[in-house]
Amino acid sequence: MTDTATQPVADTAATRTDDTAYDVPADATAHTCSYCGRPFARESWLALHRGLAHPNELDDEEIEAFRAAHDEEEESLSTFRLQALGALVLIYFGFLMVYALV
Repeated sequence: MTDTATQPVADTAATRTDDTAYDVPADATAHTCSYCGRPFARESWLALHRGLAHPNELDDEEIEAFRAAHDEEEESLSTFRLQALGALVLIYFGFLMVYALV
């Protein structure tokens, strides 16, 4: 299993392989990708990143973490879609009622 512990931001710059600069506050800790050095604020975001950017390099525990994070993210997106649809329906019928009264 690779290291999933939080690391200070200074450590992430030393392991980075590209020249992309990340703006992470100095007092914040980051979950750092052991493959590319990219920092993430949440461990679930790191698991999603690893599954999408480094799928061939993952061990069984990282694959399971990716699947769990993916399922959680999919559930959150489904909830958001339903809430957005509900809001649009309310706005539509609200405008329809206003139009009917005017």
